[in-house]
Amino acid sequence: MLELEGICAAYGKSRVLENVHLSIAPAESVTLLGRNGVGKTTLLRTIVGLHPVSQGTVRFAGEEVTHSAAYQRARKGIGYVPQGRGIFPHLTVEENLRLGSASARKGEHNGGDAIPAHIFELFPLLRRVPNRKGGVLSGGEQQQLAIARAMVAQPKLLILDEPTEGIQPSIVQQIEEILREIRTRLKVAILLVEQYLDFAWSIADRFYVMRRGRIVENGSPRDSDPASIHHLLSV
Repeated sequence: MLELEGICAAYGKSRVLENVHLSIAPAESVTLLGRNGVGKTTLLRTIVGLHPVSQGTVRFAGEEVTHSAAYQRARKGIGYVPQGRGIFPHLTVEENLRLGSASARKGEHNGGDAIPAHIFELFPLLRRVPNRKGGVLSGGEQQQLAIARAMVAQPKLLILDEPTEGIQPSIVQQIEEILREIRTRLKVAILLVEQYLDFAWSIADRFYVMRRGRIVENGSPRDSDPASIHHLLSV
């Protein structure tokens, strides 16, 4: 589904990513771990086309997209939920969701900007507050709206940057269940950046650990003790 080969990226003269290799299979859930500032968000931005790659190759669904624009990658089936959620606070829940249709893959929606029915099955809360402004929702509700907006376009790969940040534990549990449903029922692959190791471990098939812009560890949660990688994550 996704293949990164030798990815390098920089901000000006400062190299942030160095020879990153990463892959995700269809309907697989992968988590990317690491301390703050090691390049995780930059890596996600290079995948979705919001930051240029200075060296290396990005392939999605067998097609090279290294230099494709972000909207082109979205239409091919890459959904993105950025850190901080990125919803439109002055638009209603329904308006935010309808904007998600703009990035739908060509031919996916014959009904224009219609919201697929399964969105409200995954996020029943949003069905109850369609006319509420995004900015007045709680942090957990905003995160659900951000994920739902990405899912409206029916992506093949959903990328999330720290979806549990600043969210109360009960809502974290709901998001965990939603992501598991997205992967198992809708067969959408997931790439997740997460600081909360227990959450990441609960839904990931495989993990990568970044340090100073490089992948330094990878494996399966089933075969790895979380305590064994804590030293790579702690400040």
